[in-house]
Amino acid sequence: MSYIRNRKHASARHPLLPQSLIALAALGSPIAAHAQSTEPKEATLQELHVTATADAPYKADKVSSPKLTQPLVDTTQTITVIKKEVIQEQGAGSLVDALRNTPGITLQLGENGNTSAGDTFQMRGFSTQSSVFIDGIRDLGAVTRDVFNIEQIEVSKGPAGTDVGRGAASGYINLASKLPSLEDAASGTIAYDSGEKARVTADLNRKLSDSSAFRINAIAQDGGQMGRKVIEKKTVGIAPSLAFGLGGPTKVFLYSQHIRQDGMPDGAIPAIGIMGYNSTNTNAAVASALRSAGRVDNENYYGYDSDFEKVDADMLTVKIEHELGAKSKLTNTSRYGKTKIDRILTGVNGITAATTPATATAPAVLLGNPATWQVARTRQSVLQDNKILANTTNIVTEFATGGLTHTLSTGVELLSEEQLSLTRVGLGDAVNANLYSPVSLAVPGNYNPVLNGVYTKGSTTTAALYAFDTIKLNDQWQINGGVRTEHYNTETSAASLSTATANPTLPVGTLLGSHLEKSGNLTSWKAGALYKPTQDGSIYLSYATSQTPPGGANFSLVSTAGNVNGPAMDPSKTTNIEFGTKWDLIQKKLAVTAAVYRTDNTNEFTLEDPVTHQYSQLGKRRVEGVELGVVGQITRDWNIIAGVATMDATILEGNPSNPADSATRWSPDLSATLWSTYKLNDAFTFGGGVRYTSEQKRVVAPNAAPSNGVPEIPSYAVVDAMMSYKVARNVSLQLNVYNLFDKFYVASLNNGGSRINTGAPRSAQLTANIAF
Repeated sequence: MSYIRNRKHASARHPLLPQSLIALAALGSPIAAHAQSTEPKEATLQELHVTATADAPYKADKVSSPKLTQPLVDTTQTITVIKKEVIQEQGAGSLVDALRNTPGITLQLGENGNTSAGDTFQMRGFSTQSSVFIDGIRDLGAVTRDVFNIEQIEVSKGPAGTDVGRGAASGYINLASKLPSLEDAASGTIAYDSGEKARVTADLNRKLSDSSAFRINAIAQDGGQMGRKVIEKKTVGIAPSLAFGLGGPTKVFLYSQHIRQDGMPDGAIPAIGIMGYNSTNTNAAVASALRSAGRVDNENYYGYDSDFEKVDADMLTVKIEHELGAKSKLTNTSRYGKTKIDRILTGVNGITAATTPATATAPAVLLGNPATWQVARTRQSVLQDNKILANTTNIVTEFATGGLTHTLSTGVELLSEEQLSLTRVGLGDAVNANLYSPVSLAVPGNYNPVLNGVYTKGSTTTAALYAFDTIKLNDQWQINGGVRTEHYNTETSAASLSTATANPTLPVGTLLGSHLEKSGNLTSWKAGALYKPTQDGSIYLSYATSQTPPGGANFSLVSTAGNVNGPAMDPSKTTNIEFGTKWDLIQKKLAVTAAVYRTDNTNEFTLEDPVTHQYSQLGKRRVEGVELGVVGQITRDWNIIAGVATMDATILEGNPSNPADSATRWSPDLSATLWSTYKLNDAFTFGGGVRYTSEQKRVVAPNAAPSNGVPEIPSYAVVDAMMSYKVARNVSLQLNVYNLFDKFYVASLNNGGSRINTGAPRSAQLTANIAF
């Protein structure tokens, strides 16, 4: 086993704090003057910010979006809220870590030879690639999102086209940012874990006047990954914010977030030795040897020291809230965000086990000696810029008509999103590595990465109008509905290199330009009926729709016939029907939910003729199941967040490779999560939890022929534990032990079945929590 601990591509970063404060001051000075000059008055409309039940730190009463005006107990949709208190107790540092608190979400590793990085996961059987939002505005880029500046994570399940627009076939994830308040408070954490990672966070809030405040959150992190120490990453982030007019009718929030990540990417490890691993090698002896071989070491690293990943993410937001009257409020949010991803990594692919003589560049391979076996390596490059410019306006108003009470939320959204991907060559010659004892080299041979002129630039502009209304018929019955219509225009400009076969009249390597465009209108809607047997409980039935147009996920239109992103294709359409019940128990400190749902996705692609490659959009997929949840406080000292979800994902109308009755990849039949803590006394708190996921199929077609690699991710259950001790009035020590029983499990598997990421083995993190 060999790995490299240093990073040759670490680079100096521009200081973040000065530029953040200058930008905020420049944007804020005229608006702040207006907000402070407005005479405060008593607000009668309920605040639309994050709210929580007193003394129930895990439980949220509402989400942050002004589109969802009712308390969670009266919202006709499955929504899980993961608050910062849960995140802190678990010692979670990333969005992926925090999402373990809700069932039905699985990780993705990538297509065949390509490796996904960042937050790539799917929910209820559908990809959530473009369904992560920050304060209601889409967040672009497959980056690893840190949680240092998150107040709570809101996971809305079921088609949500009415809420957020295109995509969102299975829901969306919204990250509510930390914002200033009228208090003086300071907190921070200092953590160190068994992956030799050090992490420091700070959260400072200061009251500047009776109506203004300042807050700053910061993160500094450096070190390896638990179970994969070689995968080092350095993260520095800062999020300053200013608020004016607090307590008055007009509030202005100016806030930004700046993150720099610099580290070594993980190309994963070979899947050989995992339960079910198969080889279809025509040599029976080779196939048998591969099937019975052992696993590689989790700490093996198959990349080069020159591999790197750099992420620069910047976001600037201005939010204005103004009370138009006693029962009306206007909210306007403007944002500019940009993310740059620069990555070169090495992945692993096929294994050579057959006896092969030595060559000038590779040693001999002996079938009977696995220590000589080799694995192929692939070089991959990503150089991508994402930009978004958004302005959203929302008005919430309450009024009565003929004895009916309405809560109406209407708005308009204007968005411009861009993605530029550049292609590099000269990534080097990725020679085979020893399968069980890879040796890292500084750089591959012929390493000289340069741009070759090939690029893809995609953009989508969107103009949307929406309206939601909740009508209270009486104390027991409510009905609600919403509609969103949006006009979108997606353009893709690209340059590719000519080949002798495709362009026989041109010199090979000539740059050829192309331009594709697709525009259209999307309309999504939802409706629900709710019955309240008591004030603290509800029973509901709801229906919702969503649409995903060609290029809707990555702004990239392609001319290939039958491709899902072809401009001639129609949007895929998703519908969901849900029947559920929600209850606030124990003086509203404990929320219990249950729902049964059915989601249908139509206009999926079906291969009609494998010879002529004729496609049609007749495919249909169905995902149905049950989801249960509980969150809050059982007693004054006992907190809990838990969920269980079943999922039956089936292709109803498919193609030869995915025929009818096929399952859906990475969709476990059962998943469950539990986290609970108990405060023994004023000093000691104990807690722990368990995460369970049943098998996740890669080979989904019934009676499919055996294929190379691992056919499914085996089921697993992982137990975590924590203990904290208050050593002083303002300081507590917290010990988290992850994977307490040292369970080996596969966290993700690529679509080809040859590469895996394993879950962390038993590991620990010690944290000092400081609060003033």
